Amino acid sequence: MLKLIFWIVVGVLALSFFGISLQEIVNSPAGRENFAYLFQLMVMAWQWLIELIQNKVSS
Repeated sequence: MLKLIFWIVVGVLALSFFGISLQEIVNSPAGRENFAYLFQLMVMAWQWLIELIQNKVSS
C-alpha cells in the first residue's frame, strides 16, 4: 500500500513537472467523457467477473 501511494505521488509530481494540471483534465469535457468511459468499462468487467464466479460456484 505504501508503495502504491509513493508511485501516485511520483506520478503527480512528474505531471506537475511537465505542466499538466489534473484539475484541468478532470474538468474538461474530453476528460469527463474519458472517465465516464473508463467507469463504464470497469462496471462491465465487474459484472462479467461476478457472472464468471457465480457460474463456477453453481457448477
